[in-house]
Amino acid sequence: MTRRCGRRVLIALALAVTACADDDTTTTDTAASATAATAPAAPAATGTTAPAGTPAASTAAATSAPPTATGSAATTATSTSTTSAAATTTSTATSPPSTSAAPAADPTVTLTPIAELAAPVDLAWRAGDPHLYVAEQDGRVMRIDPAGGEPTEVLDMTDRTDADGERGLLGLAFSPDGTLAYVNYTDLDGNTTIQEHPVADDGAFASGDESRTVLFIEQPYANHNGGDLTFGPDGFLYIGTGDGGAGGDPERRATDLSSLLGKMLRIDPAIGAGQPYTAPADNPFVETPDAAPEIWALGLRNPWRFSFDAETGDLWIADVGQGDIEEIDVVAATEGVGAGRGANFGWSAFEGNEPFNDDVEVTDPVAPIFTYTHDEGCSVSGGVRARGAGAGSLVGWYVFGDYCANTLWALEVLDGGDGQLSAGRRVTLTTDIAQPSAIVAGPDGEVYALSLGGPVYRLDA
Repeated sequence: MTRRCGRRVLIALALAVTACADDDTTTTDTAASATAATAPAAPAATGTTAPAGTPAASTAAATSAPPTATGSAATTATSTSTTSAAATTTSTATSPPSTSAAPAADPTVTLTPIAELAAPVDLAWRAGDPHLYVAEQDGRVMRIDPAGGEPTEVLDMTDRTDADGERGLLGLAFSPDGTLAYVNYTDLDGNTTIQEHPVADDGAFASGDESRTVLFIEQPYANHNGGDLTFGPDGFLYIGTGDGGAGGDPERRATDLSSLLGKMLRIDPAIGAGQPYTAPADNPFVETPDAAPEIWALGLRNPWRFSFDAETGDLWIADVGQGDIEEIDVVAATEGVGAGRGANFGWSAFEGNEPFNDDVEVTDPVAPIFTYTHDEGCSVSGGVRARGAGAGSLVGWYVFGDYCANTLWALEVLDGGDGQLSAGRRVTLTTDIAQPSAIVAGPDGEVYALSLGGPVYRLDA
């Protein structure tokens, strides 16, 4: 069903850090957001658009904000309904009736610091290597031993990027065999670059002539650069891109199939047919006239962090909202792969589940599994569904945070038995982590939280 939405005007304000309650005791919301919904099966988007190609750069300027912040500043909004539970408020959600035993106890965590770095924004690990690798926004990659010891610099690209607002070194991923590293950064002109670096046995990154540019995307504004990238369960490289910036998706790029902005991209980063990368033949829009073949899914605003469920292959996306609503999306895999193929997540026809731009039409948009309003924070930082022995009591919960609220939450994930997921309880894990920038799973399922203020924490649960 096609829906057209009512339009509203948002006023950009200066970003203000939202303070949370002093009590960091684990607390539980009585239910998920009123706008939480079970994600329907991902549809294939339709329509003919302008010729494919890299979008042209715009000369319009935008005010930068922290890397996970919204394009327009945080404003206070009121939930449809609220229920007080210690330091948190939330709205109600309808969940399928449960025939199972009483729910498990709320998870609790201890924040164990393992390193102190400079503005850490992403963490990755590679096969057969006990170390963790952390990207710092100013352009360095540091190798750390989770058991302790001084961090070691393995890549310095500070001459190629500038940590300014939402710009800088934003993402890091390793190839499945651990021999190649990929970084997502904005160059000195603010444009998105995916760079490949060979990795030596000792973890050192090759640079200079040994590295190469895989993908380049011109950015029209300073914000909404996305930044995350990871290899999916199918072995291909997924890249999250923001809608280009400013506020409100002014050029409607998020649903424009000729633009790489506001999308989830899927590529084979190996050199092929004389090109720096190729688009897999089963990408959903390869045969769509004038569509960019790299596009896997569309309708995203600023998917700062996303991840694949290590057990099911489901794709989880924390998409930063505009002025009112933050959202978490999930799309199911089929036999471990294919999650999100052709899905339209609804921006900018919708912010969360609320109508936004009335001139944008979307067909069967994927509804968020969970949303919260800006009376609780201003910028969602995803996020991982915890799996594995290292996750402890967090196993099965989706762990995420908010950059402005200095808070980490665990979201209970309910399975209706037909593979469709819905949100259950939301538990406050801590209100004592300054500016959480990313929550990432380690090789054994342990969950790590990064603070833009410097600390890297392990969540011992």
